[in-house]
Amino acid sequence: MEGIIRLSSRERKVLIRAYRGRDREVSRRAHVILLFANGWSWREVRSILFASNDLLARWLDEFRAGGVDAIVPASAPEPQVPWWLGKVVAWLTSKTPEDFGYLRRRWSCELLAEVLAWEHGVRVSGETMRRGLQRMEFVWRRPRPVVGLRDPEFRPKLRRIQALLRHLPPTEEAVFQDEVDVNLNPKIGNCWMPRGRQTTVVTPGNNVKRHLAGSLAWRTGKLFVSPPATRRNAELFVRHLDELRRKLRCRKIHVICDNAGFHTCRRVTQYLRRWSHRVQLHFLPKYAPETNPIERVWWHLHENITRNHRCQTIDQLLDDAFAWFRRHGRFKIETSLYPTRVA
Repeated sequence: MEGIIRLSSRERKVLIRAYRGRDREVSRRAHVILLFANGWSWREVRSILFASNDLLARWLDEFRAGGVDAIVPASAPEPQVPWWLGKVVAWLTSKTPEDFGYLRRRWSCELLAEVLAWEHGVRVSGETMRRGLQRMEFVWRRPRPVVGLRDPEFRPKLRRIQALLRHLPPTEEAVFQDEVDVNLNPKIGNCWMPRGRQTTVVTPGNNVKRHLAGSLAWRTGKLFVSPPATRRNAELFVRHLDELRRKLRCRKIHVICDNAGFHTCRRVTQYLRRWSHRVQLHFLPKYAPETNPIERVWWHLHENITRNHRCQTIDQLLDDAFAWFRRHGRFKIETSLYPTRVA
């Protein structure tokens, strides 16, 4: 909804930054302008902020006369960035400590300071290095692992699946299938905790694992999950295919899955030979889990249920997982690899 004033993208960013700042007066002014720009009425802004008509009118007049600069006072000029920070950033993005003769794989602030002293004679402390990296918008966090191998048939396989989905007849259905492990030993995830005191997550010690097979319907985003099994094998896969065959009342089901060995074994081949008129498998590119949208569903499952959980039994954890499945029965397919079909 368009408000009584218009903001450019730059002006909106400046006002949002001021609204989140520590100066209460400037934050309140920015809040008023943002609300008016977002289509809030005069009465709504006045009631939500407990502001008078004169105050709102004065700030609007100041904005119309002087723009964002009249609402957000000019800040002090940014101090000049030391030249050595550019060298440090280049090391972080293109080199490892091994390139400088250290038997170490990761950079630390102390090690960067030491290399800087050796290479350029500039002596700074590890804390100064940490503040400099934060200033350059570097953060200390865990990297994301990616598969180094690449399927040489990646593009042709992906194009075939895209064509299948694009020309899928109304009497047929396509699903993205995958398996997921649920462990009684909880996955550890970040959480808020008091500074200087690390929160603990109690683990049972003896892990118990269950495997779930699931499919995400392409047209509707509906999720189908089969009962848990103690082994991740062809029996689990065939039982899931049979459940899809019974639940999806359509002429043919196209199951798009990964290249796990038990997806092509004799047991599965025998089942497909019998039900080839109802079920057909299509295989995603190898080493490319990002091409399977159901992986995002499993990520949300771990994020909401299995990370830092406090369940004492695997049955309790599975009950929580299936309760979450029932509550979120439909999902949006979150990938740009396929044409959008799910609302």
